[in-house]
Order: sequence, then structure tokens, then C-alpha cells
Amino acid sequence: MNSNRTLIGGLILAGIGVVVIGAIWFFVLRAPEEASEPIAAIPLELPTNTATPIPQPTNTATAVPPTNTPLPDATTAPEPTAEPTAVPPTDTPEPAADPGSLRLYEISQDESQVSFTLQEDLRGIRTTVVGLSNQVAGQIAVNLNDLSTTQVGIIQVNARTLLTDNNFRNNAIRNQILDSNQYEFITFTPTAINGLPDSAEIGQEVTFEMVGDLTIRDITQEVTFVVTVTAVSPDRLEGTASTQVLRGDYNLVIPQVQGVANVTDEVLLEIALVANAIQP
Repeated sequence: MNSNRTLIGGLILAGIGVVVIGAIWFFVLRAPEEASEPIAAIPLELPTNTATPIPQPTNTATAVPPTNTPLPDATTAPEPTAEPTAVPPTDTPEPAADPGSLRLYEISQDESQVSFTLQEDLRGIRTTVVGLSNQVAGQIAVNLNDLSTTQVGIIQVNARTLLTDNNFRNNAIRNQILDSNQYEFITFTPTAINGLPDSAEIGQEVTFEMVGDLTIRDITQEVTFVVTVTAVSPDRLEGTASTQVLRGDYNLVIPQVQGVANVTDEVLLEIALVANAIQP
């Protein structure tokens, strides 16, 4: 009887071991899906140029054919000629506002980077975890003379490309936490831009807030990024954007892994971006 119990107990433990090993393989050791393709910006729809052209003046003078009229006699007084009639000025229509003054910029993957930062206890040591990727894309339209017309398109990050300094953590983040095999992209859709000045000069730093909908996996929450941008030249924007989100708001559950504990709910999201002009 005791031997049977021992055998049954051993089988149960073996089964539990198989389940644990299978879970570890599925969530930690299994290679996640690679990015389906290099990330590309979703085009930003700008208003079309509806400016009314200024009409060009036309020559309305009528040539008078010469006549064979004899020269007047010196003793004959010349007949008075009619005074020219003044032509009243015509009103020239003013051109409509030119929306073409907006300039379109696109985020450069070669020069930009997104990151997330959180804290965890790793084998008893408090550790700062940073995940990085340069696979971020989006477009921005700016008129430095009228910043009220600024537009920011949808910004996307490929979740399959986020990497930390630990490959086991990378697989867990991509396979389980973000489920990037099914939800490849993290998206931010701006809905409002607050705090912009009226205008800016080349080299002037501008700070403002950008409100929008952040979607991670299948959950969307409203967040506010604090943004600082400088037009370092007419063709180049450089800046940063940051916000803090809670893992719990997106149901981002940390798997139970030996040696990992006390992972913070607060996650800092940052973008260091360079955007280059793509429209003259």
C-alpha cells in the first residue's frame, strides 16, 4: 500500500514538474515572433491647398491704326483733344489662407528610441529594468509661425522589438506580458495638444502636453505625454516625450518566476525622437 502511495505521489510530482517546465518553456524559453516588417508611419492627412491665385493684370489697351491726316497749317489752331477718361480701380480679391505653410516631418528610426522603465527585485537586489526599441513611427505637421495648426499623427511602436538586458525577461515580456505574437503594435492616438505658444523660432525649445489614447494589447486608456521639442533647423525636429502608466490599467501581469519579486506597478514610458522634413 505504501509503495502504491509512493508511486502515485511520484507520478503527481512528475506531472506537476512537466506542467511547470511546459509553462516555463511557453512563457520564457519559447522564441517570440519577430517583427513582421520594418515599421512605417501612418500618413497624416493634411488640408489641401485651397489658396485662390491672384489674377494677373492683362493689357486692355486697344491700338489705334494710323491715318493719313495732313499736317495742320501753321496758321490753323489745333483742335482740342478729349481728356482721357480715368479707369476706376478694380478690387483684387485677397488670397485665401495657405495651409501649405504646414510642414510635414516623419520620425527617423535611425535616430529615435522608445523606452519603458520599472523597478523589480531580482534575486534580492533592487534593479532598474529598461526596455528599448527604435521601431517607432509617426508623422508631425508644424508651422512655426502658427503653432495652433500643429498636428500629430498616430504613433506606433513594434512591441516585438522591445529588448532589456535579460533574454529570459525579453521572452516573458513579449510572449506573455505584452502578448506581442497577437498584438504586434502599441499605438498612441493624439486627441488634444495643450500649452503650445503662438509661434517659435529656430532653436527655441517648446514644452507642451499631448493628450491621447494609448492602446497596449487590447486595452485603451487616456494618457498625457509631456513633450519638449526644438526645431534645430527648418528640416529637423528633436525632442522628448514622457508619461507614466500603471501596469494594472492594462492587465499586464508579471509571471511568477523564481528570483523575481516586487515589480512596480508604475511604468515610465519615454520617446527620444528626431523627425526630419519630408515635404518642402
